Amino acid sequence: MELIPRPKLDLAPGAVHLPDWLDLAAQRDLLAACREWAPGMRQQRLPNGGVMSVRMVCLGWQWVPYRYTRVLDDGSAVLPFPEWLGDLGRRAVAAAGFAVDYRPDIALVNFYDAEARMGLHQDKDERSLDPVVSFSLGNTGVFRFGNTENRGRPWTDVDLRSGDLVVFGGESRLAYHGVTKIRPGTADPDLGLSGRLNITLRVSGMD
Repeated sequence: MELIPRPKLDLAPGAVHLPDWLDLAAQRDLLAACREWAPGMRQQRLPNGGVMSVRMVCLGWQWVPYRYTRVLDDGSAVLPFPEWLGDLGRRAVAAAGFAVDYRPDIALVNFYDAEARMGLHQDKDERSLDPVVSFSLGNTGVFRFGNTENRGRPWTDVDLRSGDLVVFGGESRLAYHGVTKIRPGTADPDLGLSGRLNITLRVSGMD
């Protein structure tokens, strides 16, 4: 519990950071679900031959750089997107002030160890421009939220702690963003997570 609560932060027009949005009980519930999905986590290989430092598992649709598919490399089906996670996403979008009938059908679950990073990128492989919802669990990550034109400045760096929520849509829906650093040892010991998990919800627009 923060001695002085952290305030809501507008990262840019249409991009909102809501600190401590998930209480400890909700974080534990989300972590328990992530552990059920974790056996499917893999490091994605990029078209240039590089390998992403985060480990990822997808629900609903499998993200394969830079597209989506319904099947995994071994031909098996992608894990289903649970309705309760969609409900959580709708609550998050409403809390951030968006008036939209939010129906996410994609979740990307990323695990960051102390050395993992996520380069600046746009979430532009979806056909829908409905908001992106992002939940953080575990160690603090330094989140860089940039502009919609390129990977250069201006950008805003913010510490995302366990339980924090970020929602971005509208004119910031295609903003470049990434994770530049993980702060080891910053997770609440009561959560029981070593590392950082990020759960990102999106609307594919493909069904």
